[in-house]
Amino acid sequence: MTTLSLAVLVAEQARRRPDHVAVVEGDRRTTYRELWDRSLAAAGALRARGVGPGSRVALLAPNVTEFVTSYYGILAAGGVVVPVPTLLGAREISYLVQHSGAELLVHHDALAALAGPVSEGTGVPALSTSDLAAADADPLPTYVSRDPGDAAVIFYTSGTTGLPKGALLTHLNLVMNATTNAFDGNEIRRDDVVMGSLPLFHVYGQSVAMNTTFRLGTTVVFQPRFDAAGAIDLMVREGATIFMGVPTMYVQLLEAAPQAAALPRLRDCVSGGASLPVVVLERFEATFGAPIYEGYGLSETSPTATANQKQFGTRAGTIGHPIWGVDVEIADETVPDAILLRPTGERGEVVVRGHNVFAGYLDDPAATEQVMVDGWFRTGDIGVKDEDGFVRIVDRTKDLVIRGGFNVYPRDVEDVLSRHEDVAQVAVIGVPDDTYGEEVVAVVVPASDAFDPEALVAWSREQLGKHKYPRRVEVVDALPLGPSMKVLKRELRARFGDPHDTTPTAGGTAGATPRGTES
Repeated sequence: MTTLSLAVLVAEQARRRPDHVAVVEGDRRTTYRELWDRSLAAAGALRARGVGPGSRVALLAPNVTEFVTSYYGILAAGGVVVPVPTLLGAREISYLVQHSGAELLVHHDALAALAGPVSEGTGVPALSTSDLAAADADPLPTYVSRDPGDAAVIFYTSGTTGLPKGALLTHLNLVMNATTNAFDGNEIRRDDVVMGSLPLFHVYGQSVAMNTTFRLGTTVVFQPRFDAAGAIDLMVREGATIFMGVPTMYVQLLEAAPQAAALPRLRDCVSGGASLPVVVLERFEATFGAPIYEGYGLSETSPTATANQKQFGTRAGTIGHPIWGVDVEIADETVPDAILLRPTGERGEVVVRGHNVFAGYLDDPAATEQVMVDGWFRTGDIGVKDEDGFVRIVDRTKDLVIRGGFNVYPRDVEDVLSRHEDVAQVAVIGVPDDTYGEEVVAVVVPASDAFDPEALVAWSREQLGKHKYPRRVEVVDALPLGPSMKVLKRELRARFGDPHDTTPTAGGTAGATPRGTES
């Protein structure tokens, strides 16, 4: 019988590089030997509480060493990790705990006030990471054998189209994704120091930053919660060579750079989670002197599906080529029950197949059948592949704006607007319109108090097609972000989508221009 466990990522490095520092957290430095010993101790304590092969354990913790030892402890005991975003409220966490069938909620001590009500409301026992570490139980001698197709982690989607769904990622999915990221994707080196600002509860931070780092046996530096100025100081102090982030992090690092005493000497950076505006990439590379390699993936693809890779060359504004062992193509999005691939250069739905594709949604065969067609995973993203094999994401199918019968892809508009000197951040949405069906609206975080919405509308009219430029500009202090720091466009559509609001805005159409009320 073939066996495989995601826990092997730390177990192997404890054998190969036992004295090398695995995790830096503040003044704490934990070697691979120490990390694995504590993980096996956590596994023994979990086993004493009845956790065994297939048991689901919810994990609620920030970017701290205890997240790592609890995570690999659950895996070593044969359990399935259910990561819980620390930004959620008790009601939302209770849903994830109950829906996943978790038998136990392991939480960091700092989150006890949140874990307590969840435990009381769901009846699922809660156990703090300090109690887990102090438990009087024998450590496991090694990790429990698992089948490669067994679930290792259940990641919950962001719920943009309803309640979150639990994506089942297997040991094979995650071991292969970490391996291909490490050796074929971003070419991380064993002597690198990786800045771990990405939240570990999210698939990007967990699989690309943490698991990939451990696959190589290098060092990751944790920042419990991202702060751009603090991240710069921490990277300088720890000699970070790799930064992995989402677009909003790169924007904030650029804003913090002029006030920094020194900038880190980064060799490479990786961006994912959302589309990175080309202008942000250009400004970052000019300021920090390090290239950004943009990639693409989803919870359902473990997550990496494509990346700009040195062996293929890189191209700004694209998500590069598929990673090793994975196919990414463009299919006809109007045919839901079959995969009909489109010719090179034509837009359509991005579809993926390979070792990274998940095992399905937990207890939801109908939803699984909807996205898994002819052996391909339908991503719901609109993209195009050029003659050189570079893939570019145009937009989410659900974010597409149809104005007067013409398709408007918000990403195209955002790329142009983000180049305006008075625009710090921008999100483009479509809202109902009595005349055109939908109207294009730009929601802007200004770069200065002198920002003029009407001037932006006039400027964009010169830069974009008549059906593309925004007739409305809404001004906000900040864009709403989800746990993975993606812009929540559904919230923007709900907020600015009333076509019968009569408050005047730039461009002369209906709407409102609130500022200072964004949560």
